[in-house]
Amino acid sequence: MSVIRLENVTKKYEESMVFREIYFKLSKGERIGLIGRNGAGKSTVFRLILGKEEPSSGKVEVDPQARIGYFSQFSELSGRLSVQQELEACFEQVAAVERELQEIADKLGTVADDGEMDTLLARQAELFETMEHLDGWNVSVEIDTVLTKLGFNDRSRHQPVDELSGGWRNRAALAKMLIQQPDVVLLDEPTNYLDMEGIAWLEQWLYRFNGAMILVSHDRQFIDKTVTHVIEIENYRFQEYEGNYTDYIRKKKMRKKELDRQFEWEEELLLMEAEAIDDRATRKSGSKDRLSRKLADNKKRIEPHPVNVLITDIYERLRFPDKLCEAKGLGQSYEGRRIFDNVSFDIQKEDRLVIVGPNGSGKSTLIKALTGQEKPESGEVVWEKGVGYAYFNRMWDELDPKDTVSHAVNTYGLGLDAPRKKVNKFLSMLQFSEADLSKNIGNLSGGQKARVALAKCLLSGAAVIILDEPTNHLDLMSIQVMEQALIHFPGAVVTVSHDRFFIDKIGTKMLTFDPTAGTVTESSL
Repeated sequence: MSVIRLENVTKKYEESMVFREIYFKLSKGERIGLIGRNGAGKSTVFRLILGKEEPSSGKVEVDPQARIGYFSQFSELSGRLSVQQELEACFEQVAAVERELQEIADKLGTVADDGEMDTLLARQAELFETMEHLDGWNVSVEIDTVLTKLGFNDRSRHQPVDELSGGWRNRAALAKMLIQQPDVVLLDEPTNYLDMEGIAWLEQWLYRFNGAMILVSHDRQFIDKTVTHVIEIENYRFQEYEGNYTDYIRKKKMRKKELDRQFEWEEELLLMEAEAIDDRATRKSGSKDRLSRKLADNKKRIEPHPVNVLITDIYERLRFPDKLCEAKGLGQSYEGRRIFDNVSFDIQKEDRLVIVGPNGSGKSTLIKALTGQEKPESGEVVWEKGVGYAYFNRMWDELDPKDTVSHAVNTYGLGLDAPRKKVNKFLSMLQFSEADLSKNIGNLSGGQKARVALAKCLLSGAAVIILDEPTNHLDLMSIQVMEQALIHFPGAVVTVSHDRFFIDKIGTKMLTFDPTAGTVTESSL
């Protein structure tokens, strides 16, 4: 029995088509990973299911008995209640039963009448049965588990929600949705503000969840571990692949080969048809030979991946010294608590240093020390003479809203010397259309601004690229382009990340923060 159905659904905004004649159903127990380029319509699918938008044609049906839980990367709680109180308010029926049980317990200590005693005991038995049915005895444990696994300590869980940062309010919204145990969960980038422990726990929660799920995420390993099907929005259609992300990659590769073979035959037939038409029209010698040679040349040509060719070409002239930076005995405190102490490491050419650890352990604080945003309480950061860095977050903050995409990238760093055609092709790989290049940055979406900042970082010409959770802001295709650029970059990369697929792909060294032991350890990958 399906809980969500899309029948012959077409959605467009004015003349802009999002998707066309979609058929889709979600049944209990199914876990769908919904992927596609930015603007492909992933968030639109959620809005249609939630009734926030209507299809241009077709029908969207949701089982009226199904409880839908929705979480997006922009979800935030607000108000003066604490996170603990917000979650407890989800179990008002349990709280009412507990209050009545307490009242009965108080009366049983003083009542003398046997009849009244029997009435109270009978009511108490009914309430015990209700608590069993509601699983009310475990509510406090469930709330404590969810908040602990999502990183809330005793202080933060009892703070008014309005006093928390946006990231913590986002996590509080996720906690509230999970604790309500909906029948269907719609998750839009749920891992953005979670550390590795929180992500691993959420994976386990979804594994035990017996409802249905639609997930939008850039975290490939998270998709891999949580979905049973992948649906890609491609060319205005839903293309479904059974299995997880790994299965999707393998099956799409096979499907692409089939399409390429089909296209090759079509191309050959078109060339043959062109030969015949040209021969009939001109009867000139040589025309047929030229087309034949062109066809033979097309068959022989085997080109490497264009992404790698372009990137290596742009980076070809970059030269950096072996040693770039050294951190000596860094120590920092926050609100009287020592975050890290005596942290020492160096950054060498071609290092890919990944910084990992739980939220609040000091990862971003270390980045601020490296970039000079905060002066460490002890120790020092020494950059080699003439060595510069490009910091993604700062690049994003300093974007000029009046500048255009093309001008911002082509008049900075390597963009100054590289041919405009190459730079614009690189931007096209980051999914900027020709029309996007002339847009003002102030009119772009958050994701598009992130890609402009990323392009400026990757093409900065600086010896070190510093990234703080870069995959949070990008779609899968942009992440893949970024990874290829970082792999071929001749300098060094320093990144804070919880994206395990990203870490495995680019990392060569790791700094691990362990707040329980109060240590920071360096290891090779």
